[in-house]
Amino acid sequence: MPASRSARQRKASAEAGPLAEVRIDVSPDDSFAYKITCTECEVPRPGTGTRAWSTRRPGEDNGYMAAMDRWILHLTAKHPGAEAPCLSYLPAAQARLQERRDAR
Repeated sequence: MPASRSARQRKASAEAGPLAEVRIDVSPDDSFAYKITCTECEVPRPGTGTRAWSTRRPGEDNGYMAAMDRWILHLTAKHPGAEAPCLSYLPAAQARLQERRDAR
C-alpha cells in the first residue's frame, strides 16, 4: 500500500531538516508535486520584490528525489553549516547532477 500524502510530507520534512518547509500538492494528473521552501533565503521576483527560495518538482518518487536533490545542493551552497538528515545523500545528488550535465 502506498504511503499517504501526509505520511510522505512528514518523511520529507524530517529528511529536509529545520530550514525547510515541505508541502506536497496533488498535480492535475493526480501525482504528487513536492515543494521545498527555504525559511531563510529570499530571491528576487521581477516586478514584485522578493520571495522565499523554493523548488517544486512534480511526480511520484522521481519528483521527491529531484526536489530533495535540489534542496541538498541549496543547503550545501547557501547554508554550509546546516545539519539535515538528507545531507547523507549528497554524493548521490552530486552524481545525478553530473549525469544530467553530461547528458546535455
